[in-house]
Amino acid sequence: MTDPDASPDWRVMRQDDNGNRYLVARGLTRAAAEALAAEFEARGHKQLYWVERDDEARSDVRPGG
Repeated sequence: MTDPDASPDWRVMRQDDNGNRYLVARGLTRAAAEALAAEFEARGHKQLYWVERDDEARSDVRPGG
């Protein structure tokens, strides 16, 4: 059985102050995605960053970061 956390099926998302959601990075392992999200959060920006599975297209997500 393969580890779903080790597959490159994870992405990092960002939400700005206006509630717009953006794709920051995709095609990452869960560990790499969490490390990237933590790096952005550590910079002290007011935006919200999170990690999620990249297994479905979402119409409320804008490309770019």
